[in-house]
Amino acid sequence: MEFSSKLLESAVYEVSQLPGIGKRTALRLVLHLLRQPESQTTNLASSLLTLKTEVKFCKSCHNISDVELCEICANPKRQEKLVCVVEDIRDVMAIENTGQYRGIYHVLGGKISPMDGIGPLDLNIATLVEKVKEGKVDEIIFALSSTMEGDTTNFYIFKQLEPYKVVTSTIARGIAVGDELEYADEVTLGRSILHRIPFENSLKSD
Repeated sequence: MEFSSKLLESAVYEVSQLPGIGKRTALRLVLHLLRQPESQTTNLASSLLTLKTEVKFCKSCHNISDVELCEICANPKRQEKLVCVVEDIRDVMAIENTGQYRGIYHVLGGKISPMDGIGPLDLNIATLVEKVKEGKVDEIIFALSSTMEGDTTNFYIFKQLEPYKVVTSTIARGIAVGDELEYADEVTLGRSILHRIPFENSLKSD
């Protein structure tokens, strides 16, 4: 792709580094921004910079937050001893949109994936185990995507928690095997949370 401006080329290159954005789409987005009032582009740049420099991670669940304790963990109406384990914030948003879950979350920040160089120590697993060890949790719900990496992560955490006799369950397989949680429709996902099954049963059926 030939560019008439080095500034344009640089902007297109930076935008194309975003996931799922190719150079043609990046060019379309950059040209769109060029046509907008300068204030809109300034606001976008300022918002992204503020997000990068000021965003925090909840000290309890590792969810993205503006303050030390996210709104979900700080809500006294939530069942603080019911913990749903998810991969990232997109899954928190997907489950919250169902309106069916009243517990809190634990965001791992990814899934175990040796192919990608991601091991257990790269995820927020130790803090989850510590919560269980301290008696702060009655039930753990595994809500990772039903992929090989998701199942591997579930099993690893299950083995880490086994000595503490905490109840473990997994969302019902209304979510098709291989599907990413964030793309499930709200009704299916909500039913999967409500009709969760003991994690040991999911091992026997695999």
